[in-house]
Amino acid sequence: MTTVTESDRAAMAAALVEARAALASDDVPVGAIVLDEAGAIIGRGRNEREKGADPTAHAEVVALRHAAASRGDWQLSGCTLVVTLEPCVLCAGAILAARIDRVVFGAWDEKAGAAGSVVDLLRERRLPHRVGEVVGGVEEQECASLLAAFFSARR
Repeated sequence: MTTVTESDRAAMAAALVEARAALASDDVPVGAIVLDEAGAIIGRGRNEREKGADPTAHAEVVALRHAAASRGDWQLSGCTLVVTLEPCVLCAGAILAARIDRVVFGAWDEKAGAAGSVVDLLRERRLPHRVGEVVGGVEEQECASLLAAFFSARR
């Protein structure tokens, strides 16, 4: 079993800031950050599908794009992606394509999760690349509560 570190909790707090910022554009409040090998934030993202009318503007994809631009390289080996919701299939594909080594997420997504809930693409042995470590449930209650409040207000 993987141990959640204080660094993971601090990084999730930064991802939650991004998630809350998504509310300003009426996007689903999901936030993500990318950390380099030293633990510095090199990419930030939040859902921007509504804001940009872009079906691929998920928090993880936006954060990966920023991190790649920051590094000047699409390969993000050695980096960690921290996101408030379990990545979906789209995001899992982007994570694998970027060669991310570690993924930390908050709330589980029982409907569309691709890191263990519905499928586990991040550790699929038949694929040419895999994430070395996946840590789920970090600050799970806070992440899930933010999402539940957002969807409750729309029902």
